[in-house]
Amino acid sequence: MTTTTAEPSVFEVLESEVRSYCRGWPAVFDRAEGSRMYDEDGRVWLDFFAGAGALNYGHNNKVLKRALLDYLERDGVTHGLDMSTTAKRAFLETFRDLVLEPRGLDHKVMFTGPTGANAVEAALKLARKVKGRETVVSFTNAFHGMSLGALAVTGNAFKRAGAGVPLVHSVPMPFDDYFGGTVEDFLWFERLLGDRGSGLGRPAAVIVETVQGEGGVNVARPEWLRGLADLCRRWDMLLIVDDVQMGCGRTGAFFSFEEAGIVPDVVTLAKSISGYGLPMALTLFRPELDVWEPGEHNGTFRGNNPAFVTATAALDTYWADGQTEKQTLARGERVEAALRAIAAEHGDEVAGVRGRGLVWGLEFHDKTHASRVCARAFELGLLIETSGPESEVVKLLPPLTTTPDELDEGLLVLARAVAETA
Repeated sequence: MTTTTAEPSVFEVLESEVRSYCRGWPAVFDRAEGSRMYDEDGRVWLDFFAGAGALNYGHNNKVLKRALLDYLERDGVTHGLDMSTTAKRAFLETFRDLVLEPRGLDHKVMFTGPTGANAVEAALKLARKVKGRETVVSFTNAFHGMSLGALAVTGNAFKRAGAGVPLVHSVPMPFDDYFGGTVEDFLWFERLLGDRGSGLGRPAAVIVETVQGEGGVNVARPEWLRGLADLCRRWDMLLIVDDVQMGCGRTGAFFSFEEAGIVPDVVTLAKSISGYGLPMALTLFRPELDVWEPGEHNGTFRGNNPAFVTATAALDTYWADGQTEKQTLARGERVEAALRAIAAEHGDEVAGVRGRGLVWGLEFHDKTHASRVCARAFELGLLIETSGPESEVVKLLPPLTTTPDELDEGLLVLARAVAETA
């Protein structure tokens, strides 16, 4: 009998070995709408990954798409460096009116390069320039990006190893509950700050995620965040909140730090700020920190005007009142209840459930179990991914616009995938 082997695809032949998501999801996707993706053969998947959090309002959101198409049809500026444009003005005015002023924030807006890592690099550079110091404190299991500065404040050993050079001028500290509640908050951090023999010079800043998405959906308590903000004030360190994945309503409120009642000195936003998956990133900071010289930090693609258009439409559509926040919190309760039911049914396998809003994690004792769950879920028509230092957590990031019926559908698939891989 003669057997034939399929020819390698162009992806396998031409694309770099660095590709990753396509390995876990072996399909050729062709179109997407709302919370669903379709491959070229018409098979459909429910998407609970949402572009790693870049698609909070779903795929090809009709309102945002209409605004974008209208703008392109009239030959609106697509590439504008940091020139003043009507699209940028509309975004700035809307962001000020609907996001900053209602929250009592007077932060300046900096358009960086188009990725979250670009926003983080700008934040780190600015903090060092303002304070005249080199060290930035980060936290265990943090993830802030893949460029060198962002990797230096990232905890994951695999990602750090890819740098190929020493990652310097950063010091890690324990994230909330790192010692399981057995150690007083910030005991080690403050002891090092106060000890002239500790080897820790006065840091310029501290950078933190309120929920560590890539690190395993580790949720910082509001009181821990308030304690960190107080520590930064007392020791003259800037507080940077990385809201690249958890901002734009992912945890409920527009900014993930709102629940804690803190006001960071610097905030980074990207992923869902454009609303449509278009590249766009911002670094926000208090006015007194705006010490940049013109052109001191720039980037060719920091003026992505189509992204300004969809970002403005997203703010107008979803953030003119408080309904998006209420809806996200309500749907988050629905997800939590389903995950806790799965945990109760599979107590020997599930190590924990944690999350906020519409970001949730299901941790397994067996470090390989989460990957098996995600693989089986793909076979059953659900896109989910792992997170955590050993990929031991199944992470759920459904679009905020996912309907209750779609949530229930996806959660039933997840429950089946857990049961069938136990």
